[in-house]
Amino acid sequence: MRSQGAGSMLAMALLLALGSAVAGCDGSKPLINQQADDDKPGPFPAADRPVADVVSSRWSSEDARDRLREADQVMDRAKIRPGMTVADIGAGEGYYTVRLAQRVGKEGRVLAEDIVAAWRDRLAERVARERLDNVSVKLGEAADPKLPPNSFDRVLMVHMYHEIGQPYEFLWRLHPALKPDGLVVVVDADRATRAHGTPPALLKCEFEAVGFTQVSIESMPSAGGYLATFCATGPRPEPGAIRPCRMKGN
Repeated sequence: MRSQGAGSMLAMALLLALGSAVAGCDGSKPLINQQADDDKPGPFPAADRPVADVVSSRWSSEDARDRLREADQVMDRAKIRPGMTVADIGAGEGYYTVRLAQRVGKEGRVLAEDIVAAWRDRLAERVARERLDNVSVKLGEAADPKLPPNSFDRVLMVHMYHEIGQPYEFLWRLHPALKPDGLVVVVDADRATRAHGTPPALLKCEFEAVGFTQVSIESMPSAGGYLATFCATGPRPEPGAIRPCRMKGN
């Protein structure tokens, strides 16, 4: 990353390090503290479904998506406001990242994460070129988004959930990152995972298996499918106690 981007990353890291203990999405149920030995928990159950290949850093051109007002509608329905801290998981070339940066404003923060180093680097260059001082860029891992705890008002996963090869471990590690009233926002197509989508019933089942509760789901044609939101409602289960979802036709 260029020096300006590195400075933004440092500022973001310092900001997110200030998080304190988190509570449930209704403010009444405490979440467990992230333990020092969380780096190697498990084993986690395998997903009982196909996993789509990561084939591209984009699924349509930015101009085509803007003509449908995709990002605006997703951010509106996710209630993303100025001053929020938002994670863009699977950020790719940054379609949502740059629009989130505008929406949250100078008082907000965006952490853009991807698992492909080349895409991460291109996005870091774009962030520096467009002087997005409220954006940091990070390299995650396939089973771990590497998000700091108690830090995010919203975590966006747009057209990428079906590419997560180890969903139970991924969601288990994501769970502590939400603020007490934070939400995970998933946009995907209602089709089999092998066809680059996630059936809503399967999505709900996998999230609930690791301690999330579905808050809402609605049709989102402009984004190619549906938008679902989840909050963390209780302690994460022990990895060995997670019961994998069994779905046919995926």
